[in-house]
Order: sequence, then structure tokens, then C-alpha cells
Amino acid sequence: MESVSETPRPETRGEFDLTLSDREHHEFRLLAEELAASAPTVIDDPKWVATARELSAGLPLRIRQTVRAYRHDPGESGTLVLRNLPVDESTLPPTPTVPESVEREATVPAAIAALITSQIGEMAAYRDEKSGALVQNVVPVPGREGSQSNAGSTPLELHVENAFHPHRPDFVGLLCLRSDHTNAAGTPVSSIRHTLRRLAPGVRDVLFQERFTTTPPPSFHAGDAAAAHAVLTGDADDPNVKVDFHATTAVDPEAARALDRLREAFIEAATTLVLRSGEMAFVDNRIAIHGRTAFTPRYDGRDRWLHRTFALLDNRRTRGSRPGNGSVLA
Repeated sequence: MESVSETPRPETRGEFDLTLSDREHHEFRLLAEELAASAPTVIDDPKWVATARELSAGLPLRIRQTVRAYRHDPGESGTLVLRNLPVDESTLPPTPTVPESVEREATVPAAIAALITSQIGEMAAYRDEKSGALVQNVVPVPGREGSQSNAGSTPLELHVENAFHPHRPDFVGLLCLRSDHTNAAGTPVSSIRHTLRRLAPGVRDVLFQERFTTTPPPSFHAGDAAAAHAVLTGDADDPNVKVDFHATTAVDPEAARALDRLREAFIEAATTLVLRSGEMAFVDNRIAIHGRTAFTPRYDGRDRWLHRTFALLDNRRTRGSRPGNGSVLA
């Protein structure tokens, strides 16, 4: 099987790639410090989430303009990258190494992730994944190096986040607090908008049919394989994609061949984002898939550390799955 870690091309600057000026960096830092200090300083508290939503309207204008354009149409790549965010690596604590690592107490980096995510959409999490935390840590965990999860350090298959779930996130955010020691770890991304033209019409036809099932990822502690579903849905010329190449299975040989060809095409079209401290990427989880390249953790407190967030565009669509109209989906 072709390795996704060896194939993706280096990153090229996409349609939505913004580097903050020094003034914007300073303005953002003040806003993040204000949110981090806002009562009750507990990230998952509804009051803190509401404050994040309110303060996000005060982000520098160019960020809000870029985010609004990206929300309207995420472009060919489906990604947004913001650079020169006010993450001060010198003040960070050691990279966490425990399983299921999340952020509960408000910090400036968590506030940065929450402010941008709140401009993208509504912050969300899942009860059965990382205990429903809104800001989650993506860090290598000793003993889980080979895991097909955010705790691993070997190649992670290309996937739509929570592909099995009826209300998977519309956007996934990844804020880099600390890169790995050798800057080797990357996030391969690939968009169906780049991939579709590589597929023969017969392959496309099969992928639009309900001939596939998907199981929950290892990070979920509950859930069964979804009912048979199509991998491609919506407009035939600009579809959405629902696939996890580790967890999606075809129900018949012809569908299996189509799924293999889709994976090949995604790898052919993939590029790799290598995030540095103070950079945040968003992936449109409807049209783009992502993974992870291999790296070697040292477990010395200086390993790769990302904050992960999820955003939904339509809170009404998920209301029946969010007890108490909160941010966590059952």
C-alpha cells in the first residue's frame, strides 16, 4: 500500500493564507489575554464560550474578512492558514504526555484557538471523544506511537474527522503551540475539488452509491459503524466527501476497487502543511481530508503540541444531539 507520509507535495500557499502584521499580532494578543482571564476561566463553561463568541467580533479586521470569505467558499484546497499568532513558545509548560489530554483551564493559546474557531462557526465537541472538551491536545503519547489517532506518531491515514458521525464537524482547527524537534511532522491535506477530475466516471458513480460503512475512530469510546452510506454526496461536479481510509469499508468488490482508486487519487493530489508555533490551520471537513506524517517523539517536554477545535456552521441542525443547547454532542 502506498504510504501517505511519503507522497504529499510540500505546502504551497493557498487562497486563504494570512500572516498577521506586528500590529495585528499585538491586538490579537491583548484580546486573547482578555478572554483567558474572563470568568469563570473554564473553557467548557457556557459563559466562557459565550464570551469567546462575543470577543471574536473584535479580532483584527483582516482576520474576520479572511474567515468570512473562507466560510463562503473554502477554495480548491479547503484550507485556511493563519500565521504569526501570539503564541509565546518560551512561556509554554511541558508538552502533555497523558492519554486523552485536553485543556480545561483557560490559557492564552486556548483563547487564541477559541476566538478564531468562534469566527468560523459554533465551537463543538463530542461527549464520547476526549470527554467532550472543546479544546483538545494533539500530542504523542508513550506506548501509542502506532495508534491511528491523535496520540500516535506514525503515519495517520487520510480521513474526514469523525466520518462515522451524523453530525461530523464542518471545520477542524489545528493551532500549533510547539512543532516537533526536527520539524518533520506534517499534516497532509487533500481536497475532493482537486481529486474528482482524476476519477473515471464509473468510479465516481460507485462512490455516489450507498455501498460503504465507517466505524468510529479509536478516540471515541462509544458508537457503532454507521449505516451504509455514499462516500460522495451532493452536487455531482462539486461533492462533499465522507471517508476515513482506516475505518471506511466497501460492502462489495466493485465498491472496494472504487475506494482504492479514490485513496490513490487523494494521495496524488495531497500537499503537506508543516505548522510552526503560532500558526493555525483550518480544514473544511466537508470537502477536504487530512492525516499526519511520521515523526519521532522524545517525551522530553518539548514534543509536538497542537490544540484541536471543531466548528459547526448550523447549531439548529444539531440541536437534538446537544443536551441543554450546550456545545457537546451526545
